[in-house]
Amino acid sequence: MISLLPPSSSFALKEWATACLLLKEGRQIMIIRKGGIDKADKDFTTELSIDSEFLLFPTYEHQNESLIKNEFHTDLSDTIEENDVPGLINLSAFAKITHKFEIQSTEVINRISKFHLWNEAYTDKRINWKPRKPAIVALLRVYPLIQPQALPILPEYGSCKSIVDLGQEVPMGELEPVIQDAEYQSICKEIQDLITN
Repeated sequence: MISLLPPSSSFALKEWATACLLLKEGRQIMIIRKGGIDKADKDFTTELSIDSEFLLFPTYEHQNESLIKNEFHTDLSDTIEENDVPGLINLSAFAKITHKFEIQSTEVINRISKFHLWNEAYTDKRINWKPRKPAIVALLRVYPLIQPQALPILPEYGSCKSIVDLGQEVPMGELEPVIQDAEYQSICKEIQDLITN
């Protein structure tokens, strides 16, 4: 089914390139966040609301084999090998948040471990950093772009901001979700039940 989406987007969410790959291929539907480091970005998780939309901006500098499960190490290597054109970023997927959960315990976040690439060293780190603030788990409906767009990496894309204004509209056209409706809703329900029960 073709979904009604904006014809273009000028905003992107930074995420590990390996996670972007899994999201684009339908092997993962979630991100885990706890705010950025940049002062202007500290409370960005409040902006990650249901129906927020953005392109996925793959990042490479913080990816670490010691923070992901063994079965995803090859995917990590693949993303590093594909990042072979200095000064360009490849945008190949658009996403929309459909669900958002606040999680404050490692016990709860470990219940949903099978739905993402990160290991317990990573999730423990997310939960325990600024422990009074909850980690945000957002579920994403992802739409691979028919024509991926390579953009020059501008200085303003740098720093530890999570949401990037690209400064230009990236055309998308008519897109189909990588996971169809019934399967996506089933995965969302399973994750929601594990988090809330």
